[in-house]
Amino acid sequence: MTDDLIPARLRVAPSPTGDPHVGTAYMSLFNLAYARKTGGSFVLRIEDTDRARYVADSEEQIFSTLRWLGLGWDEGPDIGGPYAPYRQSERLDTYRPFVDKLIADGHAYYCWCSTERLAQMRAAQAASKQAVTGYDRLCYGKTREQRAELPGFSPTPVVRMLIPQDAPTGFEDLIRGEVSTPRPDDQVILKADGFPTYHLAVVVDDHLMGITHVVRGEEWISSTPKHLLLYRWLGLTPPAFAHMPLLRNRDKSKISKRKNPAARLMWFREQGYLPEALRNFLQLLGYPPSDDASEVASFEEFVEHFAWQKVATVGPIFDLDKLNWLNGHYIRALDPADLGERIVEHLVWTGQWEPEPDPARVDRLLRAVPLIQERLVTLDEALGKLQFLFTPDDELAIAEDSRAGVEGDAQAVLVAAVEALEGLEAFDHESLQQLLRARLVDGLGLKPKFAFAPVRVAITGSRVSPPLFESMELLGRESCLVRLRAALA
Repeated sequence: MTDDLIPARLRVAPSPTGDPHVGTAYMSLFNLAYARKTGGSFVLRIEDTDRARYVADSEEQIFSTLRWLGLGWDEGPDIGGPYAPYRQSERLDTYRPFVDKLIADGHAYYCWCSTERLAQMRAAQAASKQAVTGYDRLCYGKTREQRAELPGFSPTPVVRMLIPQDAPTGFEDLIRGEVSTPRPDDQVILKADGFPTYHLAVVVDDHLMGITHVVRGEEWISSTPKHLLLYRWLGLTPPAFAHMPLLRNRDKSKISKRKNPAARLMWFREQGYLPEALRNFLQLLGYPPSDDASEVASFEEFVEHFAWQKVATVGPIFDLDKLNWLNGHYIRALDPADLGERIVEHLVWTGQWEPEPDPARVDRLLRAVPLIQERLVTLDEALGKLQFLFTPDDELAIAEDSRAGVEGDAQAVLVAAVEALEGLEAFDHESLQQLLRARLVDGLGLKPKFAFAPVRVAITGSRVSPPLFESMELLGRESCLVRLRAALA
């Protein structure tokens, strides 16, 4: 912890409305980094007040993906903490006293307008192209009985903020400096179902949980003046605010799960990205490095040099080419044994292998990893590159384009290869290379690419494969001979 930094309390508060968005990890990373920078705490809170969009298993996905990324929390729904509960749906009794105070002090009022009446109001405003839009305060100052006599009445009211004409619209942002926003309208703070909206719940929860810094996406900039009003009306000290730039597609549009599969946080694990590579990628998106040499940086290095002033204010482009480059770099830096274990774990997690795979199959994969490590971009590619090692000999299919691409007298090459392997005593890659080079290149007078291509296709089913002789060693003499004879037939 730096001497001049006070321990900060930060939180991330995702909504369980489906697969976690990659933005949840993006925000978690920066919140966690500053918490660690100051020796403070990082809190996970579940904002589940939107019951219409609630998805039952989404919360567990949030837990598992953030943990997979190494973005653990100090307090949360699953581990508890001094400010529990950490689910908004379990805190409903907490919010009502704050709503009652706002109503009693004249800062909020009941609204009985039906959804149909509100839709008609918005349509009329849009048609007239009036400059000031928002709720027209039909219910303000009226009793329930007075409002019931007018059209568009709903018996169950909501509660709205009463935004004053001179409401401040500017605030200081840790990343952007002084920010100015349009004047807000009379925001709903308590819904008809008794659940608070985000605007009230976030203020109350952040206060009660001692949150010192609110770090969130720039889409919430326009809401910040509303929140600051609530802090003032309730006599609470507001936190510092930092609004991160939104992640964007190549066309500059906001990245969304409807249009881009990479917006789903689970997608990265499904594709076989390493968590440390994805963390590094997210760091780069919000915090461009000073030079290319510093693009690869651990989370610890990120924390050490962290400063809000360095965060970009322009929405970064979500460039998967950069992520692929980073992932390949991290894969190549792994110990082969560690990489092999990660590949096995990925195959089991994605259901490509059974939960307790055959030890012999695992051993073969671990021994094959060094053959493909330099060429891997994601873990999910591994099985495709090595599938020939796990395919029964009589089920190996030779791709038609590979068969057609073999040049020269393939039959003569395969006959010579079978005869050579039948008499070979030491079946290791060095002996195989020495023998086959002597028999096929020197003996048949062929260039290596013509000599070894038919053998490669027969052994692996493809013209492109891991190193041939190491692959043959892994398969063993019997499988190699069976495949070569099958290709001859």
